[in-house]
Amino acid sequence: MVKISVLQRAPSAHLPARPGDPTPTHRNLDPLHHPFSRARERIRALNAAKMERMFSKPFIAALEGHSDAVEVLARRPNSITDVASASWDGEIIVHNSGRRTHLAKIPGAHKGKVSGLCWADENRILSCGVDRNIKMWDACQDAQLDPSEAGQSRLKPLAVFPGKGTLHSIDHHTKDPIFASSSTIVQIWDETKSAPIMDITFSTSAESVTRVRFNPSEPSVLASIGSDRTFILYDIRTGKAERRVVMQMKNNDLSWSPTFPTTILLASEDHSLYTFDTRRLDTPTQMYKAHVSAVTSCDWSPTGTEFVSGGWDRTLRIWKEGRGSQPEVYHTKRMQRVLATAFTADARFVLSGSDDGNVRIWKANASEKLGVITARERSAIEYRDALKDRWKMDAEIGKVQRSRHIPKPVYKAAQLKRTMEEAQRVKEERRRRHTRAGESKPKAARKKVVIAEQS
Repeated sequence: MVKISVLQRAPSAHLPARPGDPTPTHRNLDPLHHPFSRARERIRALNAAKMERMFSKPFIAALEGHSDAVEVLARRPNSITDVASASWDGEIIVHNSGRRTHLAKIPGAHKGKVSGLCWADENRILSCGVDRNIKMWDACQDAQLDPSEAGQSRLKPLAVFPGKGTLHSIDHHTKDPIFASSSTIVQIWDETKSAPIMDITFSTSAESVTRVRFNPSEPSVLASIGSDRTFILYDIRTGKAERRVVMQMKNNDLSWSPTFPTTILLASEDHSLYTFDTRRLDTPTQMYKAHVSAVTSCDWSPTGTEFVSGGWDRTLRIWKEGRGSQPEVYHTKRMQRVLATAFTADARFVLSGSDDGNVRIWKANASEKLGVITARERSAIEYRDALKDRWKMDAEIGKVQRSRHIPKPVYKAAQLKRTMEEAQRVKEERRRRHTRAGESKPKAARKKVVIAEQS
């Protein structure tokens, strides 16, 4: 009798579990059997980085309808797709970015430019303009004009609040029926009253207040920026301006972080963005430098991990929180100066308004695939992302990941800016070298941002 050894394997371990499933494969993970595994993995990481750049097509669509520059955008509460925009011709449009249609259109909402826009709740919009009026609108009604009513709006405002001067910004309280407006002073209004219930301003401020924003987590805290280079914090419970910071350059926009109540983002005229901790305003916590012209707008992602900025250099940039350089750069040939930016509520898309009259939709992740993704596709995407993260310190892979195609005028302006900064650095170094030891000490860039702080 001969004993024969036979290898037996269960068919279930080697055949697809269901019709259409891939055939299971078994691999020996012993590194001695794979001497070139690391080299193959690097090539896969390099190919994944190249594929990401090849498939980076962030632009989705343009929401047309305005005939003049779009300066303000406001995201509808509790909605992923709806956003309101207003332009310099006094028109307000509520867009559905998913269907790319107009939900409501209010031509002639203001005489002249609409400078401020916000949502009072899911159905009502507050707007202000250079005509010195604040108006409340019902966004559920369609205000399309009949041919016989050319030049007149059929929709009437729900309420009108007359102001004393040119209004620059408006923002609604997150819970209470009150809102704040800014002109030469900051005023607090009640929805049920036609006159302001409170005037709050800093005793030494005499210039225009260009932006005002409530803190979403601490609604009693109000922040404003002005044309006199100031950044001010108010407390509406006391009706006083608590702290005032004078900065090196004027700020154009501000945005509160949705996840850290004490963090605020400022878009500055000096081509940079700054994040401040309101508990300590003498120095910014982080500087973000990449724009080659004034930064005109900024907005946090709902996740609080990134934010978007728009600039006078006709580019849109998406930044990672805490990383002060190398942002994602978006642009098109026809897009002009970006005056307004906003994230959607799901953090997947970005909206921009520019002075060419268009509201554009962009992907927050430039290489993200839209539509249905199968389980195998998602697994492959996660594997490629893991490879890129593992090999990000490789010189060739890092170069591919950092490469961005930008317009030639922006590229030349960035080169000139670097040359000027290097010349200034050399000049300061030579000045310190030829002065008495200890008289001229180098000063950190963050220390130069804030000139004075008052409380």
